[in-house]
Amino acid sequence: GNSDALQMVEKTLESMYRGGIYDHIGFGFARYSTDSKWLVPHFEKMLYDNALLAIAYLEVYQVTRKQEYRRVAEQIFEYVLRDMTSPEGGFYSAEDADSEGVEGKFYVWTPKEVAEVLGARAAKEYCSMFDISERGNFEGTSIPNIIHNKMSFGELTQLPLEDMRTKLFQHREKRIHPYKDDKILTAWNGLMIAALAYGARVLGNENYEKAAEGAVSFIQSKLIRGDGRLLARYREGEAAYAGYLDDYAFFVWGLIELYQASFDIKYLKLAVSLNEDMIKYFGDEANGGYFIYGNDSEQLIARPKEAYDGAMPSGNSVAALNLLRLGRLTGNTDLEVEAERMFGAFADKVNDYSMGHTYMLMGVMLARGNGSEIVIVGDKTDAAVQSFINIINKSFLPYSVVVVKEEKDIETLVKLIPYTEGQQRVDDKTTAYVCENFSCRAPITDANKLSEALS
Repeated sequence: GNSDALQMVEKTLESMYRGGIYDHIGFGFARYSTDSKWLVPHFEKMLYDNALLAIAYLEVYQVTRKQEYRRVAEQIFEYVLRDMTSPEGGFYSAEDADSEGVEGKFYVWTPKEVAEVLGARAAKEYCSMFDISERGNFEGTSIPNIIHNKMSFGELTQLPLEDMRTKLFQHREKRIHPYKDDKILTAWNGLMIAALAYGARVLGNENYEKAAEGAVSFIQSKLIRGDGRLLARYREGEAAYAGYLDDYAFFVWGLIELYQASFDIKYLKLAVSLNEDMIKYFGDEANGGYFIYGNDSEQLIARPKEAYDGAMPSGNSVAALNLLRLGRLTGNTDLEVEAERMFGAFADKVNDYSMGHTYMLMGVMLARGNGSEIVIVGDKTDAAVQSFINIINKSFLPYSVVVVKEEKDIETLVKLIPYTEGQQRVDDKTTAYVCENFSCRAPITDANKLSEALS
């Protein structure tokens, strides 16, 4: 890998965590910073930002095994599950920046208020650590941050300050909260499902998997019409608007990640089905790529197509990755051909401004990279199967996909993934097949040999 690229990523993620853009009391990231130091945010918190940032911290944790990245991802999920999850299982959209008509009022502190909560001695320590002063750093008050703290990132995330933070959080909960945008958007829920499922896989946390499953169940029950058409948003018992490209692409991404975490074949089946619908409703048969609006929506003079990756990746970029991953999971090479058509459709735009198409370029890297299809044959409740899965989950394998072939699902699985038909247990042991372009190496029954094969 490119060590300079990793260094840039680590520098950015550490700086964001140190800044006031991160909520050091209640966790989660604000929408953006208004300065170059990450100190003063626009205090609004968005579901999609926190989903995408959780994935970024998890990926760096996989690559480096540094516990500080793991802790930040866990804190993001704590915030989302505590404050942004509906009783029915869907995820809310956002929290406003202002309360009582004042931007940031909910989030800022004075030394006097900290002392009233913690007592003078503890308050002095906390205020010194988190830049809370009489002078303030934001309109006469202070946004907690650790920008100027000389401790390393790892040391900062291990400080024994949890008791202080908890007391401050409980005090802050008594304040008037910012307005919560309680719309449940299919696209943004897809992103958080992907993040939680990835977190479940990387961190071995079943609660994250259950939360992702709960959101999928919510979408299935509330946001899929009787004819199977995905809808875009839900609020107060009403689902509305035929889903857009982002709704299909982001939700399919979430389903792929949930299959990779749970190996429950129903999530892969649903991903394949909705991906087919995406091609049917949004595909540009003449030129490749996907329109924003479905062909069953109101007919506009022009149907726009977008590949620009901004605060969120474009629907086309995510669709490209989905096509490639589903193609490799199922052996359906037509999906990979469809992704290549998309790269051709947007090639000029990507070449003109590559920085604005970074997620699309991830798809190109996946298409050109030496990825693996890994098939584990055995019951996923068996200790040996779990051992193999744990080895895979500890590795950063962005170009690989994993299938677990269980006896109880064998008929459904072989129908969905025909190339697994001949893959059997060897000597009645849990067996892994590591394949490239569906050409497999000798079967592996030893965990150490699997580690060697993946490295």
